[in-house]
Amino acid sequence: MSSRIEQIIEEIEEYIDSCKFQPLSTTKIIVNKDQMDELLRELRMKTPDEIKRYQKIIANKDAILADAQSKAESMIEEAQVHTNELVSEHEIMQQAYAQANEIVMAATEQAQQILDNATSDANDIRIGAMQYTDDLMANAESIIGHTLDTYTTKYDGLVNSLQECYDVVRNNRAELQVPEKSSRGLEAEFGNGEELPPVE
Repeated sequence: MSSRIEQIIEEIEEYIDSCKFQPLSTTKIIVNKDQMDELLRELRMKTPDEIKRYQKIIANKDAILADAQSKAESMIEEAQVHTNELVSEHEIMQQAYAQANEIVMAATEQAQQILDNATSDANDIRIGAMQYTDDLMANAESIIGHTLDTYTTKYDGLVNSLQECYDVVRNNRAELQVPEKSSRGLEAEFGNGEELPPVE
């Protein structure tokens, strides 16, 4: 059964696949900011819970090792008890001693095997949990980076368009060169009796 984080990432991927491309582009898409923010907000809220869950799995490593150690000690104790029972009888003391050594050696080897297997399993669980968490973070990083690139491109285009409009207006004003003369200045230029040119 997949986790909620995996489901959210799949929803984000499906949503991105359903988005329309920007005009004249085959790589940039138009996304609904509110819908993307909602998915990212839920992803951000669920991620700590998922990490805690796998931290508990990693913490179980100690429990696995402790259980293996307990089983190994119990087996060695049973072997020692059996050894004591065998060597208590004088007639078969030598044979019992040899058998006891074999039992102790077999129990020690089995206990070591249990410890080795438990350590290997615990390490596999820890590495798997870390890899899974890293994969989730990598997917989230990719989605967030893609969204950031899309918005950056959109707003950069808006700023460039405004700058071009500003430059056109500024240049047109400069080309007008409106004369700054008072009415007296105009009378002096055209004479007191002359009719002033109409203002258009």
